[in-house]
Amino acid sequence: MPGSRREFLTYGSLGLLGAALEAHAAQAPAEQQPNAQPGLPPGAPPAFGTSTPVGPDVTAATFAEAEKLVQVEMTATDRAQAASNWRMQMAPVYERRVGPRKLALEPALAPATQWNPAQPAIVGSKQKEMGSQFVRGINPTLPLPESDEDIAFAPLSQLSRWIESRALTSQRLTEIYLRRLERFNPKLRCVITLTREHALEQAHRADAELSADHYRGPLHGIPWGAKDLLDTANIPTTYGAEPFRHRVPTVDSAVVKRLNAAGAVLVAKLSLGALALNDVWFGGQTMNPWLLEEGSSGSSAGPGAATAAGLVGFSIGSETGGSIVSPSMRCGVTGLRPTYGRVPRTGAMTLCWSLDKLGPMTRGVEDTMLILNAIAGPDAGDVASVASPLSFNARAGVEGLRVGYFPAWMKEAPATDVDRAALETVKKLGMTPVEVSIPDWPYDSLNLILFAEGAAAFEELTLSHQVDQLKAQVPDAWPNVFRQSRFLSAVDFVQADRFRRKVAQEMVRVFSQVDLLLVPSLRDEMLVITNFTGHPSLTLRAGFVEVSEARSDWAPDPKNPLPKFTPARRVPHGVTLIGRLFEEGTLAQAGIALERAFGVAGERPAGF
Repeated sequence: MPGSRREFLTYGSLGLLGAALEAHAAQAPAEQQPNAQPGLPPGAPPAFGTSTPVGPDVTAATFAEAEKLVQVEMTATDRAQAASNWRMQMAPVYERRVGPRKLALEPALAPATQWNPAQPAIVGSKQKEMGSQFVRGINPTLPLPESDEDIAFAPLSQLSRWIESRALTSQRLTEIYLRRLERFNPKLRCVITLTREHALEQAHRADAELSADHYRGPLHGIPWGAKDLLDTANIPTTYGAEPFRHRVPTVDSAVVKRLNAAGAVLVAKLSLGALALNDVWFGGQTMNPWLLEEGSSGSSAGPGAATAAGLVGFSIGSETGGSIVSPSMRCGVTGLRPTYGRVPRTGAMTLCWSLDKLGPMTRGVEDTMLILNAIAGPDAGDVASVASPLSFNARAGVEGLRVGYFPAWMKEAPATDVDRAALETVKKLGMTPVEVSIPDWPYDSLNLILFAEGAAAFEELTLSHQVDQLKAQVPDAWPNVFRQSRFLSAVDFVQADRFRRKVAQEMVRVFSQVDLLLVPSLRDEMLVITNFTGHPSLTLRAGFVEVSEARSDWAPDPKNPLPKFTPARRVPHGVTLIGRLFEEGTLAQAGIALERAFGVAGERPAGF
């Protein structure tokens, strides 16, 4: 199986299934076609294959060529019969797209079939039995630093204490971040739209409310950045893609509305790889503050870079197949990918209805929960969003928590000494390591669902060739994947969906043995599995490694080799915790203990 996300995007497409319909041979003889004329006797039901012929001519030779895509084999008789009535039986299913009764589907329209990650075996899970509770940490408030830089790099949990105690105003903090965004964005290319006037107005309101003893909570007055796929009323939301660079929505997304209600201050719309893939957008490539010769990873590229460089108090990213985990790992920040359905996606760009998730990216573990508490909960605009209890206690101990790990994975790439040291830290903290395993199944075959949903979400962009405007046109970028996906087999899509259920059942078995998992952050199997099953993940900095070559989300290109370094460069390295569905509180509980034990969260990238 491919060993990385970029490899499956390159090679997974080789299994694309379907039929090539653009043939130029003669139409099948009329005598082979079923009678499509009206006048059947009363009581005769309609039959397949009796529609009026539509579409291009199709012959047995068409199917012979299509078999190379489908990877099935038919006999000559089978091909002749399939060709004889394709234009009456199968081609009419394309009418919605090609006419004559062509019908456009609204961007906000979700599929009728919904993915529900909850399996019957976990209906009575510990989280549901506990109900909702939320307890912040008791860390003492530190004196306000004299340096603006020291203030900028403070975690949200500390910033909020300073604002609550009025040691710091939202106005001052907002101006600090606006200046830093303007100063460092030329190096990082992480900002698509700076919202200066909007931010200062929100900051002024936040300070006025505090003066009137109206405190909205831990996010009150905190400047933040939004991945530029969250709609913001009267502020551009571009998806990082050329065809949408002048798009200005009129309504805030659900998450933006909730952060506004919490008193947060939006200072910037941050970059994302175009249409949520990797780190290249219409403004260029977003760079890693720790190593400016490489991209920040994606697709939450801007949130990763801006948070790591101390340009925002926190940010909101999104993940479909690794887009929070990967930039959090590379940029050395903390990223929480919530359970699928926990956070509503109303007003967010759709890539995959059954996979997309929104979550916080921060400089500390507790920060992620403060944000999740503000943005979680159902919204009528997202049919997959659900009401779910959120239980978190930052003061709880971790002794006795069972932490699953895969022994073989810890011995091979992408695991490093940092991952292995993290497992030893688990033991020192009184948690119990438990060896676990999963079957050797073709997990990357689930990506058929990702490709099909993504191609459906951007069908019009692809068929109109506007997707050709995207900067990245390499084989593993969306334009090629979307085009190839027109030839996916519907039958194999259903089989992949059934396999998805089987994998979810396997995860129920694994989590019957443990409370959480510790995994190498970029282990391909776990990125694929947990994104498709909807399990939450928490990625946090655990140490540092040295790299002798820049890293990339893109498939290797011999014509454009990546920069090499002598001596090797020191960069942050993170580990990932995977939790039970809707048990983000347990992840954070373990994450806070590990964060303290690692003692590396406070180190900053040089030059920022």
